[in-house]
Amino acid sequence: MAICRVRASLSLLKTKSPFFQYVPLHGFSSSQLSSQFESVGFIGLGNMGSRMANNLIKNGYKVAVHDLNCNVMKMFSDMGVPTKETPFEVAEASDVVITMLPSSSHVLDVYTGPNGLLRCANPMRPQLLMDSSTIDPQTSRKVSVAVSNCILKEKKDHWEKPVMLDAPVSGGVLAAEAGTLTFMVGGSEDAYLAAKPLFLSMGKNAIYCGGAGTGSAAKICNNLALAVSMLGVSEAFVLGQSLGISAGTLTKVLNTSSARCWSSDSYNPVPGVMEGVPASRNYTGGFASKLMAKDLNLAATSAKEVGLQCPLTYQAQEIYTELCKDGHESKDFSCVFRHYYSGQDEL
Repeated sequence: MAICRVRASLSLLKTKSPFFQYVPLHGFSSSQLSSQFESVGFIGLGNMGSRMANNLIKNGYKVAVHDLNCNVMKMFSDMGVPTKETPFEVAEASDVVITMLPSSSHVLDVYTGPNGLLRCANPMRPQLLMDSSTIDPQTSRKVSVAVSNCILKEKKDHWEKPVMLDAPVSGGVLAAEAGTLTFMVGGSEDAYLAAKPLFLSMGKNAIYCGGAGTGSAAKICNNLALAVSMLGVSEAFVLGQSLGISAGTLTKVLNTSSARCWSSDSYNPVPGVMEGVPASRNYTGGFASKLMAKDLNLAATSAKEVGLQCPLTYQAQEIYTELCKDGHESKDFSCVFRHYYSGQDEL
């Protein structure tokens, strides 16, 4: 454990601001602790990561970035943000590094590859590494162990070793833009508390889930439940319309009854029912079906590894895999509603 203070000290936690809850350690004030991560490295500047990095910049952090996409690197460079050629160079310039990457293989390469954050097991500058990618819990735990085996170039304050947090997010691109993401965090609870100002510079909620890998586990469970609920709501609308109930009327029924859920009241999949959602713009934008299929694959694999029978998981996985094979991988995952109609596959 990278932070020396025993868990008993957690009982002394106080709320000193809406952005930071942490007991001063070794004589340090809350303001000192909240500013200990002034230099932040960010790796992975896609739709989510670029917006998260922007919010860190807006909140006064000194940010250095890396991405394989030269265009997005130029965009940040033109904004005056330092860009680095490799993840290792990001680590050399940062007190904390945040990664937001497409898959488990990308995470392993960025952390343990030839030019990765942990290159050659060199002593590291960053005290904290946070991965916000949606990956399997097993990979999160593997990377956490690798980080825990490293040493710091310079021991600072109460940190003796670098620490890893898995901290995937929920909320999508709009929440990343608005800084209203929810973080699900696994790893050291002390590190989670110390990192809370970072989370709340990019989001509105940060929930501690437990030890290493539990943040990743929470994320795939959340997206599994989301996929199944979207399928259920879509199927209900298809059936309702076939039985003569308009989508607008059935929406009112669902949203004032026991079936109400996010897929019905905030992300309705039926075109023309709700403004501002992907269904209102031919399912463009939002959360791509291929990403939902990926997350369902993670859930199905995890279920098999722990010996669980999860029939709804496997059914949802099959439906979204088929949706992608039919050419709808870039459409928002709510397009599964239209996929249920024969002759409506012109997405």
